Amino acid sequence: MTSLKEFRRLLLSIALVSALVGSAANAQTYRGYGTGNGAHPYAGVTIKGNLVYGTTAYGGGGGGAVYEIHLGTLYGFGPGDTGPLARVIFGPDGRLYGTYSDSTGSFVFNMLPQATICKTACQPWKLNDIHDFTGFPSDGATAGYGDLTWDQQGNIYGTTTIGGAQELGVVYELLPPVPPSKTWTEKVLWSFTGPDGANPQNAVIFDGNGNLFGTTKRGGAYGYGTVFKLTPSGNTWTETNVYDFQGGNDGRYPIAGLMMDGSGNFYGATSDGGSGLGGTVFELTPSGNAYTFNLLYSFSGQLGQNAGPWATLSMDAAGSLYGTTLYGGANRGGRVFKLTNTQNGWVYSSLHDFGSGLDFINPISNVTFDADGNLWGTATGCNSGCLGGVWEITP
Repeated sequence: MTSLKEFRRLLLSIALVSALVGSAANAQTYRGYGTGNGAHPYAGVTIKGNLVYGTTAYGGGGGGAVYEIHLGTLYGFGPGDTGPLARVIFGPDGRLYGTYSDSTGSFVFNMLPQATICKTACQPWKLNDIHDFTGFPSDGATAGYGDLTWDQQGNIYGTTTIGGAQELGVVYELLPPVPPSKTWTEKVLWSFTGPDGANPQNAVIFDGNGNLFGTTKRGGAYGYGTVFKLTPSGNTWTETNVYDFQGGNDGRYPIAGLMMDGSGNFYGATSDGGSGLGGTVFELTPSGNAYTFNLLYSFSGQLGQNAGPWATLSMDAAGSLYGTTLYGGANRGGRVFKLTNTQNGWVYSSLHDFGSGLDFINPISNVTFDADGNLWGTATGCNSGCLGGVWEITP
């Protein structure tokens, strides 16, 4: 099997690279790759073996695309004003899963390669629509930036940004078909009403006890968003606000989802506010039945730009946190950052500042590690007017 190092050389040789920038200050190498005929990738990437998969919000067939670096576009969505905002990820059955939204509707899909090789104008992969959201009042509408999540039974969990009883978004579950049926069954686990949160933008995750946790961009006690918990009880779920953002030094408007470490601590980010006005990174540590909020870092920026992290943070084996910001950095085009946990607190370092010369700008994606420890993600555009692409940082 081709190694990732050989794979990168192959990409270079077939001219998929759109930028090559060395970061001498941090002894890192930064590379940029194209996304076929897709445009403006908002979400991060999924890596399987020596291939990189992702989505673009535009391009493809007009309404975004799913791409594979090396083969190009796997599926181009039909005409639309936008397309998928979340990345595609592999489910337990080996298929790629994702969500799609435009002005005509939203749905959850999975994908497999076509049985026959595409030799003319056709879609290399077959897309299956497994659930169409119907919106108010009984269902969600408009999928956001979050990954889909699976439990051990193969059920899928996710959020929509609007829809539900109060049009403020929902958390849903999809149960796989029971043969001979081919129909997935949806359950709305929670419809947000405002005080409990509003407009979740990202994924939900499980803790070790089977509870679901997530964030809402708005709502809560102060209107600046929440961290919420859903606790199962028979066939129903109970919602608890774990934390209500106050709009001060704690930050406001969490678009990013949560990640959990091996000790049960949650880490997240806000897109705006904080002492530097450009968003924050925070930790929630369990304390009995409650959680203690710890501010880890505040980004500098301009209040109201939502310039901070939009995607869920990542953690390496040493416990360091990684992410991106939409704006800011030395060139104001966004950045890839690292927070290192030391005895003297969390130390910030920039791994790459976007926006110099022909470089990409405005990353929304999370950071994904490959087997060699390299960092991957996407950015939505370029200073030169390009349509964005995939980047890689090699330590």
